[in-house]
Amino acid sequence: MDPTSLSFDIRKDDMPEEMRILLSEYPREMWETHPGFKEMTKNWLGAHQIFRRLADLLRQDAEAVLDRVIEPEEYAPRLYRFGNALVGSLHGHHAWEDHEYFPELSAADPRFVRGLEILEKDHETLDQVLSAFIDVGEKAVEVAGDDDIKLRDAVGTLHGITEAIEALLDRHLGDEEEIAVPIILHYRLRG
Repeated sequence: MDPTSLSFDIRKDDMPEEMRILLSEYPREMWETHPGFKEMTKNWLGAHQIFRRLADLLRQDAEAVLDRVIEPEEYAPRLYRFGNALVGSLHGHHAWEDHEYFPELSAADPRFVRGLEILEKDHETLDQVLSAFIDVGEKAVEVAGDDDIKLRDAVGTLHGITEAIEALLDRHLGDEEEIAVPIILHYRLRG
């Protein structure tokens, strides 16, 4: 894969204000103390934190290889393990959101359908980024320990992809949480 051909259309715009109407009534600081904040919502937010940590770990590992802090033989199994964990978990999580969670939120408050459509487009972009991550990650694992130049090229590309994953998750998960949790609290869903 040519590293110069990789570019991803990561949304930079804030969600429209009408999608964030309930956030002023239910600000992030009070979520956990609200009586409608149940275990399912806590677990959903916890999964988001795991995704953020895995993406950060994968970026840091790529940097460690590029800085020659860790050896390729140590990096390859970590990339395989944590990369598979991130990709598999994100795909499963987003499939569940698209087919079950988002329709439930849309049915609860139709004003948020447009915001949820934006989030679903983020999922499409994330699929593209993860596909590139898988392709380049497989190449990195394949050449680890055998060809330092090819490994460093692959890891350099992978580093850019992990930065894209972090940027996308930062934008997407933050917006998703600030739309979904106020709906959940307001309508007492997921309890």
